[in-house]
Amino acid sequence: MPKWSELKRFCERDGWELYKTTDHFYYRKLMPDGTLKLTKVSNSSGEIPKSLWKFILTRQLQVTQEYFNKMK
Repeated sequence: MPKWSELKRFCERDGWELYKTTDHFYYRKLMPDGTLKLTKVSNSSGEIPKSLWKFILTRQLQVTQEYFNKMK
């Protein structure tokens, strides 16, 4: 499973905008069709739990594991 730091790096490399920082980093990405994607990244240095990672990948990032691995 990826670490939170890898998710943060992915967002930065894939053109996501950091719009809020609290105990988490909040990112958004406006797609060409007007869709707004949102995700938040923990400040933790650990790994993302498997079930949560599946949700983040498919529902929030909406990318494949291969694309994520290429961009991280």
